[in-house]
Amino acid sequence: MIKRLLATFLLLAALTACGTTPSAVGIHLDAALVTPVDVTLTWHDDGPAPAGHVVEYATHQDGPFTTLGFLPAAQTSYRHQNLMPHTTFYYRVRPYYGPASDSVDVTLPPGAYDDAAHADDQAWAAPTTDPARTRATQAIRRPATATSGAPTDLTAIVMNDNGVRLTWVDNARDEDGYLMEIKAADAEDFQVVQVMDPRVNSCGVATLPDEKRAAYRVRAFYYGGPSTIAHATTGDSSTGPA
Repeated sequence: MIKRLLATFLLLAALTACGTTPSAVGIHLDAALVTPVDVTLTWHDDGPAPAGHVVEYATHQDGPFTTLGFLPAAQTSYRHQNLMPHTTFYYRVRPYYGPASDSVDVTLPPGAYDDAAHADDQAWAAPTTDPARTRATQAIRRPATATSGAPTDLTAIVMNDNGVRLTWVDNARDEDGYLMEIKAADAEDFQVVQVMDPRVNSCGVATLPDEKRAAYRVRAFYYGGPSTIAHATTGDSSTGPA
């Protein structure tokens, strides 16, 4: 089955000389050890309203940092569980910004995913760039309007009982990448399920059982600056709650 793992490293676009990327000095991050091997992060973002936040961790203060998740803007806490004992973990939060496409609704046929049945037909899921759908003329860091640079003409193609391929027009010229977001029929909000490089305008998604009926959208995004670093040191995994 196609793995829906978030990319841990993306090619970051260079910052402009006029400093158009919002600062994250408004983010206050706390890390609390709630069991000997579980850390809960909480934060407050007093900066410009973001599309969401990226939570990252490292085992050295200077990194490299690994992505734990892309979270909706309304979520202000995260629990990092079952960690290595007697280790210091360092955390930071970065806001991300950028406009999303209109959403499209997809209903998939019934049936569970069969790895054997689809072993040879997964090439359709790879992110690709089609020059015919690349315009890349609109700024999202200093947008002319709230929707400047948003992906357009989002189209969903059902590939199999549990696979959807999305295509769109790439309008942004200064994005750090694209995010694929899904909202299952019973979900409260969209969730990021795939992170893609700049200029990508097509990719596939292998759905989960609760995503037979779901809405999809694509976001052109860029990162804000990181919060200050918070850290916590784990204890002995054999002991009880802290």
